[in-house]
Amino acid sequence: MSWISKTFSSSIGRKIIMALTGLFLCSFLVVHLIGNLQLFKDDGGAAFNIYSHFMGTNPIIRTLEWGLVLGFGFHIYEALVLTRRNQTARGIGYVESRPSQNSPWQARNMGLLGTVILVFLLVHLYNFFWRARFGDLDPDINNNDDLYTLVVSSFHQWWYVLLYVLAQVALCYHLIHGFHSAFQTVGLNHRKYTPAIKLVGYAFSVVVCAGFAAMPLYFYFLK
Repeated sequence: MSWISKTFSSSIGRKIIMALTGLFLCSFLVVHLIGNLQLFKDDGGAAFNIYSHFMGTNPIIRTLEWGLVLGFGFHIYEALVLTRRNQTARGIGYVESRPSQNSPWQARNMGLLGTVILVFLLVHLYNFFWRARFGDLDPDINNNDDLYTLVVSSFHQWWYVLLYVLAQVALCYHLIHGFHSAFQTVGLNHRKYTPAIKLVGYAFSVVVCAGFAAMPLYFYFLK
């Protein structure tokens, strides 16, 4: 087992963990976005509350949540370790290397983008997940917890809408760099296919983050 621990404690091993957990979290974003699109149905929140009830009570989904927690945990921890190692390794030479000419802005600021996303995630989890699971929500007409009303009230708070949208901008830049970098890390790097992967990653990042950002803006300005 020693070679496994040595491999995954090395910089390359940690980057592989970052890549795999990052791609796993991308799949979660797609599922989460599709489910949240129920918010746009003009049914008083019935469809969204049914979806939320299913996600909160289905034993398979509840089990998969632990995988999601581990995915987030490993991704955040490895990001912190790699960022610290990179800062130590760069030293003075990094200042003199003119990084703006060698890499895009998002690649040089993944730590900053990740911090913005983490702050939003903590607020978001408390505001919705914690209150949905451990709070006392009123029932809707179908006797499901009325999470829809909580969402609407949250999206009428300007500071929360601002935080939500800023987090989606940060997430978009984070994904634009992270998506194709993950494929490169696991060895899928080819001059013929890499441009296509970058294009798919760019489209994925913009569409997913725009979809999430549209929700608070819709409720704040139109509902």
